[in-house]
Amino acid sequence: MATSDLPSLGQRIREERINRGVSLRALAGEVGVSASMISQIENGKSQPSVSTLYAITSALGVSIQEVFDAALREPEAPAPARTTAAPVTLLDALGSSRGLRVGPVVHAADRQALTLDTGVIWERLGELPPHSVDFLMVTYPPGGTSASNGGLMRHDGAEFGYLISGELVLTLGFEEIHIAAGDSFSFESTTPHSYRNDGTEPAVGVWFVAE
Repeated sequence: MATSDLPSLGQRIREERINRGVSLRALAGEVGVSASMISQIENGKSQPSVSTLYAITSALGVSIQEVFDAALREPEAPAPARTTAAPVTLLDALGSSRGLRVGPVVHAADRQALTLDTGVIWERLGELPPHSVDFLMVTYPPGGTSASNGGLMRHDGAEFGYLISGELVLTLGFEEIHIAAGDSFSFESTTPHSYRNDGTEPAVGVWFVAE
């Protein structure tokens, strides 16, 4: 599958952390990982898991859309000083308050991709500002998980998915649900959840996460 990898995710996380005046140790404490792990992610020596990335973006007050947008945008002149206490977003840090339009058609060879821990791949299928929807093709390789430590994640929004091929195990609260190709699912993302691929084939599906 042809994709265009995004520039360093870690660099963008570091820029936003510094912009907000948050120390490595403080961000690590809020996310629930070590300061060393945050440093490795920022330096590109390690990739975050799905759950860790959601925890980082939640802690810094940015969205997944903004992570993609910022990684594609060249830095501009610093934004004017703020006169209110409104949260600083990743887009603001890079000198823009508008998201990037992706589409109306995105060809397979032109999709931008994020490769996360355990080989999980997110490919952005489109974006239509100002609507806050993460529209992604997600691939979980054999053995791939949303959290390498087996933990559950929770974040804002509602999650909708359709599995195109392969199989996944969705842990939703206290229940484990086996999802096969052709199955779909939807739930509030604030419900603790995780995904893992126990099979021998990649699990590929389309996800919508609406805030």
